[in-house]
Amino acid sequence: MTPILPLASLAILVYAASYLAVCAVSPWGRCRRCHGARSHRTTIGTRRDCPRCDGTGIRVRTGRRLLDHIRTEYRDGQQ
Repeated sequence: MTPILPLASLAILVYAASYLAVCAVSPWGRCRRCHGARSHRTTIGTRRDCPRCDGTGIRVRTGRRLLDHIRTEYRDGQQ
């Protein structure tokens, strides 16, 4: 067995754990469509509120959605 495979697996686990820790501490990220600018240009050149983030410029991170889903499932299972 090559020593690279366990190191690669460990690196992936460390990356995933650190991403979930960041999501727990800072659940909001910049909107991918407007890049946090709160608006974007339309095809005719006017500016409008971003429909993806509703003009806030932020979004909930994917990892935070995962943490909330796990927490909800755990809470529902305890009842």
